[in-house]
Formats: sequence, structure tokens, C-alpha cells
Amino acid sequence: MTTVATVSEETGNSPYALSHLDALESEAVHILREVAGEFERPVILFSGGKDSIVMLHLALKAFAPAAVPFALLHVDTGHNFPEVLEYRDRTVERHGLRLHVASVQDYIDRGVLRERPDGIRNPLQTLPLTERIQAERFDAVFGGGRRDEEKARAKERVFSLRDEFSQWDPRRQRPELWQLYNGRHAPGEHVRVFPLSNWTELDVWQYIAREGIELPGIYFAHEREVFRRAGMWLTAGEWGGPRAGETVEKRQVRYRTVGDMSCTGAVDSDATDLDAVITEIAASRLTERGATRADDKVSEAAMEDRKREGYF
Repeated sequence: MTTVATVSEETGNSPYALSHLDALESEAVHILREVAGEFERPVILFSGGKDSIVMLHLALKAFAPAAVPFALLHVDTGHNFPEVLEYRDRTVERHGLRLHVASVQDYIDRGVLRERPDGIRNPLQTLPLTERIQAERFDAVFGGGRRDEEKARAKERVFSLRDEFSQWDPRRQRPELWQLYNGRHAPGEHVRVFPLSNWTELDVWQYIAREGIELPGIYFAHEREVFRRAGMWLTAGEWGGPRAGETVEKRQVRYRTVGDMSCTGAVDSDATDLDAVITEIAASRLTERGATRADDKVSEAAMEDRKREGYF
């Protein structure tokens, strides 16, 4: 007598069923290969932060055993964490990659940009980024943005068209039915591409654990001299902290996200390994940017305003 298998038996017990991490990896690899076949001069934004690290890992897997067919681009604010820059340079050397660095400090030294009164340089990254994209004629720019980071990110498609001034207009977003991506663009325009759009912070950490991906040590709990400002633990540095009345103390902290030292806060943590970090993230009710990024708190629409001007 023939029996009919149930849907759960066909999918849940099938040797061909994908885990959620396998599905996310497969989607990201498809996007990376789609860009390689459709564009002439793609580049990966690589800061040494966990999302860009995962994106590079996916690119290495997508094109192995061949080399990654994309260059890397980092906008260096001049106030980056030394541990992250060391990791960036070591990774580039290990994999034989090409790295372009656009320097905010260079623009300040030339008088093109001015320091902000609050010392935060993240908003100053936009001009060096957009000018380097134009100078190198990059037509596709991979970013590690995820839709769970911030509400403005959730408006972004996987392929996000930018005009000849690198500006973003939500009304020009294209439908992406059945994972069909439209990369058509006019001369001077380019497309920002987000392979991790459907990932969450927890997905990223679980994937890092599964793949055994190395990260900069500041993502794990360590002792650091910090001071309190606007509800965040910031690292003292040449960027302008601490101010009068702000006391430096040594605490055990870690970083959920990595950016400019002037606006990236640490969180109290005893998570010294991947399992502990994953447990901590699973219990958190705050997004990483909401908990640790001062530049997103300038206004309700701070991120969206920067994106319209050409920010990541």
C-alpha cells in the first residue's frame, strides 16, 4: 500500500532541506554572483566590522577557488579603533585583496570638510565615499546594511539605485519579485547592493559561530577605559573625549557595532566567547545601533537624511 508523505515529512526530514542560515547564505551568494555578472566595477565596503567581515566571507565562498573579483573600499574617519584597522589590513594581506582607502582626515586637512562641534566624524564620511565612487567609476557598491538595524534601512531594496550625485530617493526603489534584481542605471549613476538585507544581528552572530569566522577582539568582553556620555560608554581619544565632568573608569565592556570612536558606544558585558554573545544578543530588546550609535540619535530621521545625501 502506497502512503502519501505529509508536507512536514517532505521538507523537515528531507536531506535537501536548508536551515535558515543555509537559506540566507544561498541568497547572499546569489546576489554576489548576480552583481559579478551584471556590473563592470563593483566594490565591497569593508570597515573590519562584523557585517562587512561576513560579507567578505560570503564573497570568498561565492567565487572559490578563484579570487574575489571585487576590490574593497574603506572610508577611514581618522578616529577608527586601532584593533579594527589592524584586522582590516591583516585580512587584506591574507587574501591578496585590493583596498581603496578614502580618508576623512585628508579632506579636513585640505579644508574641504570641517570638524563638527560634537567631534563626531561619521556624517563626514559621505563626501569622501561618493567622490571615491565617482573617481574609480564603481557601478555597484556592496554594503553590509541589514533591515533590522534602523528604520531607514528597512526602506532599502537589495539593489538600491543612486543618482549621479550618489543620492538616494525611496520613490525610485524597484520591485524585487522572485529575487529578480534590476541593476540598470544611467551613466554616472550606481547601485548600492545589500546582500545581508534579510539577516538579523542574531543571524550574523550565529553564522559567524557556524563558520568559525575570526573577528576583532573588541566584539568580545574586555577591560577598557571608558566614560559615560548620553547613556553610552565611550572610549577616550583625540576626537574630544572626555569633557569636563566626564570621569574615565575601567569597565568590562564589548562592542556590538564598530564605527567612529566618537559615536560608537560599548555595552557592559561578560560575553567573552561566541556562545555567550549569541545568548546576550538573543535576550536584547535594543538594536545594536539604537543602543550604541550616537550619530543615529541626532534626530528621528538622522540615518535617512544621511542616506539621501549618499551615506551607506
